[in-house]
Amino acid sequence: MAKDTKDLERMIGKVPKFFKELAERDPMMYEMVMKLEGHIWDDGALTRKTKKLIAIAIAASLRDQHATRAQLAGAAHLGIKKAEVEEALRVAFLLAGMPAYVYGKAQLDEVMKE
Repeated sequence: MAKDTKDLERMIGKVPKFFKELAERDPMMYEMVMKLEGHIWDDGALTRKTKKLIAIAIAASLRDQHATRAQLAGAAHLGIKKAEVEEALRVAFLLAGMPAYVYGKAQLDEVMKE
């Protein structure tokens, strides 16, 4: 479980401003959210890497710039390659359509250069 925002950064990549503010303003709520985050992101039947690729595809499908970029930043911390993200975005295309794929590719090309 992430005890502070540094632990969260290692877990998910870029730490959204929301989490930093929550840690300062409502430590009890932050602790509860971090327990859930840990439960979701920890390796289980799926690896953290696989979960990150799923999260990227979902964020791109929703065309949520903040979430897509945050997930892409986290992907780099996990050693995920651009080609792996592109493959996940093809799955998003199959299920969510061309706009999800185009949106995800545009964010990917800005965040991950290699």
